[in-house]
Amino acid sequence: MRWIYISPHFDDAVLSCGGLIYEQTRQGNKVETWTVCGGYPPPGELSPLAQVCHFQWGTTTGRQTVSLRRKEDRQAAAILGARTHHFRTPDCIYRRSAEGEQLYIYDVFSDRHPYESNLDLEISRELASALHPEDILVCPLTIGRHLDHVLTRAAVERLGRHLWYYADIPYLLDHPEELAPATRDMNAEFFPVSEAGLQVWQAGIAAYKSQMMMLFETNERMLSGIRGYWEAKLGIHLWKQPPAAA
Repeated sequence: MRWIYISPHFDDAVLSCGGLIYEQTRQGNKVETWTVCGGYPPPGELSPLAQVCHFQWGTTTGRQTVSLRRKEDRQAAAILGARTHHFRTPDCIYRRSAEGEQLYIYDVFSDRHPYESNLDLEISRELASALHPEDILVCPLTIGRHLDHVLTRAAVERLGRHLWYYADIPYLLDHPEELAPATRDMNAEFFPVSEAGLQVWQAGIAAYKSQMMMLFETNERMLSGIRGYWEAKLGIHLWKQPPAAA
């Protein structure tokens, strides 16, 4: 049995669940983070949105950026004791149509482009090919409504399996009012995280050096934000749908 944390991007699972992942691996569980939008970009000029992201991340080409982020993800997973798997769909900032049209030029908090209407089905099939029957899946709630998070949840739910859901960090820290409607009619379960787990969680997030400015502005704000989130409960919640009525 494996706990599989489905991550839209390289950092989402560790940002949201790093302390729990550490506690699970310390208890001897097999844990993996699977990055859905982990593929290399297609050739072509970068969109304005990608150029802005690269400037903040301190990178140049799309291939260099993805290589760096994969490396950071492996480092973060090693800190937590987990394994990683990177799938082939590129981040939305790089995606294009077959004719080379840039699909997301300025915004990642928008609806999916019609060209990608079946992309969740394609991703779901790719996920299914790597899953074992006994695997436990943990999926983003899509707090913040980033289009890749929405795409990822749609793909995972197509699997038709029992799912756990996690609250998307750092979006939850900025939009706490979105949690209640996102978990309406779901059952919450609390998972404790120790002080040691908190510190490893923070260290895992710190491994994503290229993302720190965009996510938290500074490492100090990350440490404070994650500690504040943890201190509210000394752990985190995961959510699941209630059993279907007989």
